[in-house]
Amino acid sequence: MLTPVSNGPAVVACSTCRHSAEARDDAEGMRGGARLAEALRTVRETDPRYAAIAVQEMPCLFACKDFCTVHLRAPGKVSYVLGRFTPDEEAARAILDYAAHYTASKFGRVPFSDWPEGVKGHFITRSPPEGFVAT
Repeated sequence: MLTPVSNGPAVVACSTCRHSAEARDDAEGMRGGARLAEALRTVRETDPRYAAIAVQEMPCLFACKDFCTVHLRAPGKVSYVLGRFTPDEEAARAILDYAAHYTASKFGRVPFSDWPEGVKGHFITRSPPEGFVAT
């Protein structure tokens, strides 16, 4: 089933992702993906630079090997799946900092020099927007 959401820039968090490679849930019994989505919403509310970026949730992005995954997308831009995050506010801030650069970019390409340290090494895939391929 599909649920309509806003069509603007978004970080879609996998709400059912494992907490880590070793554990499905955290000490309070919450899945890592749900905890990361919570952290993303909390951090988003603290900085007006993130206002244009929606935080959305979806059960299972099918990147189970790469726990705590998110899908970064926007119309007409290359999209990215990132994972292997700790589900906390530090990771959420790095994701949203990258998403702010991504949102400001023309086609979704962010110069490496603008990547927050917290997203380096977390990219899993990139996908072209509908009707295009990246060159």
